[in-house]
Amino acid sequence: MYEKVLAASKRLEGVAYKTPVMTSRLLDEHTRNTIFLKCENFQRMGAFKFRGAYNAVSSLPEDIRRKGITAYSSGNHAQAVSLTGKLLNIPTTVVVPSDTSAVKIAAAKSYGASIVYYDRDKERREDVTQRLIDQYDYTLIPPFDHEEVLAGQGTAVKELIEEVGELDYLFVPCSGGGLLSGSAVSSKHLLPKCRVIGVQPELADYTVRSYKTGELHRNDTPQTIVDGLRGTSPGNINIPIIRELVDDMITVSDDDVVSTMHFLWTRLKIVVELAGATGLAPLFHRHFPIEGKRIGVILSGGNIDVRKVGELFAGISD
Repeated sequence: MYEKVLAASKRLEGVAYKTPVMTSRLLDEHTRNTIFLKCENFQRMGAFKFRGAYNAVSSLPEDIRRKGITAYSSGNHAQAVSLTGKLLNIPTTVVVPSDTSAVKIAAAKSYGASIVYYDRDKERREDVTQRLIDQYDYTLIPPFDHEEVLAGQGTAVKELIEEVGELDYLFVPCSGGGLLSGSAVSSKHLLPKCRVIGVQPELADYTVRSYKTGELHRNDTPQTIVDGLRGTSPGNINIPIIRELVDDMITVSDDDVVSTMHFLWTRLKIVVELAGATGLAPLFHRHFPIEGKRIGVILSGGNIDVRKVGELFAGISD
């Protein structure tokens, strides 16, 4: 599978940004480890999702592209596919929950995508998307359950390791598992001894349960406020890779994610969304008992409605 990551890296060269790796003495002292933050919040459209979307779409034959593409997403994948469609001049339609962040919707619209809303309490996003495919013959670009998407996401960790070298641990936020599985593929190829840890909100823990039981779990109405990780189930392609290559999966509370995001904003001056702070949360709150290690953390994205940030931070004391 790593050969697909290498191919994706070549396709993305000069298109995707090589995002910075940031460090902080304050964060290292607080966590008692040496932390390397891979800042995918600085990626095009503000999240790692661009890597997988562009790699998957650019792999399509020209006759397929002309018919148009579609995707379902809680926001970031919708933006990534929309931007890719604009760059490659492909008609794009994205299916999003009616409660998706207005910031993410505005970005997708600005890239020229058509938006189709659905009520996540009454409909399955896969069903809504399938109706569009049946009607218009679009090609689906799924958010995670796709080898070329997975390979594109794996390029972020490839870059991280090439820049910082040896790591003892890698912490990766997880929803459906595209980033986690791609990260694990790259990490285990380049640093076989590095332990890969997936992190998911405890109120949307379907991938954690799938990892631990070996059976696919689904939650069509997750209640977490971490909107970027509010998917419904892991991918059929992703979960076998995760179970084989990921060393452990853990959950974090929404409150811990919010306070970690507050630290990143106020002390490190890094604008991340809730999903972007999730991978760091167990280290920041010392829920994972390790010290003196070199640890990579993926800050997965930075797309958040800043008008709501004050509400999220209101109950946090400095």
